Amino acid sequence: MTKFSDLNLSPKVLKAVEEAGYETPTPIQEGAIPHALDGKDVLGIAQTGTGKTASFTLPMICKLARGRARARMPRSLVLCPTRELAAQVAENFDTYSKYVKLTKALLIGGVSFKEQDQLIDKGVDVLIATPGRLLDHFERGKLLLTGIEIMVVDEADRMLDMGFIPDIERIFSLTPFTRQTLFFSATMAPEIERITNTFLSAPARIEVARQATASETIEQGAVVFKPSRKDREGSEKRKVLRALIDAEGEACTNAIIFCNRKVDVDVVAKSLKKYGYNASPIHGDLDQSQRTKTLDGFRNGDVRLLIASDVAARGLDIPAVSHVFNFDVPSHAEDYVHRIGRTGRAGRSGKAFTICTPRDEKYFEAVEKLLQKEIPRLDNPVAEAPAPAPVEAREDTPKDDTRKSSRSRRSDSDKGDSRPSRSKDSGRSSDRRSGGGRDKTVVGMGDHMPEFIALSFEERRAS
Repeated sequence: MTKFSDLNLSPKVLKAVEEAGYETPTPIQEGAIPHALDGKDVLGIAQTGTGKTASFTLPMICKLARGRARARMPRSLVLCPTRELAAQVAENFDTYSKYVKLTKALLIGGVSFKEQDQLIDKGVDVLIATPGRLLDHFERGKLLLTGIEIMVVDEADRMLDMGFIPDIERIFSLTPFTRQTLFFSATMAPEIERITNTFLSAPARIEVARQATASETIEQGAVVFKPSRKDREGSEKRKVLRALIDAEGEACTNAIIFCNRKVDVDVVAKSLKKYGYNASPIHGDLDQSQRTKTLDGFRNGDVRLLIASDVAARGLDIPAVSHVFNFDVPSHAEDYVHRIGRTGRAGRSGKAFTICTPRDEKYFEAVEKLLQKEIPRLDNPVAEAPAPAPVEAREDTPKDDTRKSSRSRRSDSDKGDSRPSRSKDSGRSSDRRSGGGRDKTVVGMGDHMPEFIALSFEERRAS
């Protein structure tokens, strides 16, 4: 079995890895690190949670240990689609570079430009950034990318989903042609393939798992239900979600609940809090300080249920997530893999449940087609009470008797009213029917027909 000591990493990096508690590299690390150390371009394809971050941080630290950064000219660049993923990469560099003197800067939204400018002015070896904030600094004249030696694009397919591909192409054009490029993704869409063919030079392709596969340690299931009414779909879905959480009991130590829309994230979080669940929302519209506070609370156990949009589907490195609930079926099948990949990490077991309504069926079929297997269907955990039989369908009460009893109740309630009751008119009505007069029986109005409808014009005028 290969160990980190067999990968030609520097002694200082090896010491930091051992202190972090790791001895054996994952398949993507074992395949990518030697090529990265040799200076080759790398195209890494692996499912989420397999250790892709260390696949580029470890060789980068080894190579950057020699040399010195200049002001406003970082030596390496790591592009991430979300703030959370960028922060996770920064934490990895802190962990593995503790015995190597390297400087780094984190350029993400929600943090003041002034603080970031101060770091860049001093010169950084590693620049970790989201594309938008990076270009903001460049356009303000605070940053030069002509000194980039190593460039990493992490979660490239997520970049595609979030519309960052034009920004990525522009950033590539600002870096030297002689750079080393490391490209990592869980899936390879045609657009991603085009980017790699354009900007990577004879890359070493490391594919350790079939594209877009879920970990075998994750138990999956789906509840397919049809709401009683369209306007009740949301409330009934939330009821199913609560029932699923309750059914797992203490086994559900913590969980991430994914919604497709930010507004639904807030609604679901508010609903769960109302019913006494320890829940907090996280999505792109929240301030960075609030997002950081929520994530920290989830990591240390103060928050049990994290309701998230897809902005948090990647970049959350929390090894002990026991459950993932898809409140909505994702519109992009690849997102399903990334969502459920938040559980069952590092060889642990996990559970992932999805709530599917009739409008989600086409998306759910796309997910199963991508996984190339059927997701087991589960019984609806919400116990449905049998609907009461309609009055006219009951065999023990004849229709006519029911109508008569309802009429008699009405006549009793109308005592003292100037309007004639129907019981007084029964004789005249029967006389009319027998004598060929007008039949005042009205058909089709049900048992709660207003009295005045059954009266003739003369009787209405008299009343």
